[in-house]
Amino acid sequence: METHLKPGWEGRFYEDFELGDLYRHPLGRTLSETDNTWFTLLTMNTNQIHFNAPYAARSEFGRPLVDSMLTIAIAVGQSVTDVSQNVFANLQMDEVTLSHPVFAGDTLWSESVVLAKRESASRPHAGIVMIRTRTLNQDGAEVCSLRRTFLVYRRDAAERIDAFPQAARPIDATPPPAATRRPGGGTRSR
Repeated sequence: METHLKPGWEGRFYEDFELGDLYRHPLGRTLSETDNTWFTLLTMNTNQIHFNAPYAARSEFGRPLVDSMLTIAIAVGQSVTDVSQNVFANLQMDEVTLSHPVFAGDTLWSESVVLAKRESASRPHAGIVMIRTRTLNQDGAEVCSLRRTFLVYRRDAAERIDAFPQAARPIDATPPPAATRRPGGGTRSR
């Protein structure tokens, strides 16, 4: 069988952004105690409110808080598929607000709106885009908001890199033997 390359989602390029565009990022993320503990230890955050349950139980929250840097990382990460898959440099992150506590078991969802865009004076292969991202928990409470500015490739930028490796041999596109229905709903090969 002959194969035909069908490109998958390649992300947005500078030309694709329009002021006021709102992207609801498709993947929610439920946080676990393990996520919080590993992230806290990985980043060397020694505040016990994130990983010591008896200590956190004495706080006003009564249980461990998710590390706020993890909340921010998830907010930015959730936006990548829609806004920054073709970004090659973050320039600024500001107006970061952590407005509601996040706990293990919460599910986070993010959305972003395009605030501004302009051509780059020093990099003709790119443009500068500014977005605001906000993150909601499963109850619709806003837990995080931030503004981010980044350099994003133009669609025709020669600097874009196709990192997919060249295969040593073509993919096998031979269809499997025809399957027939068996009584009772199963299948069998001929």
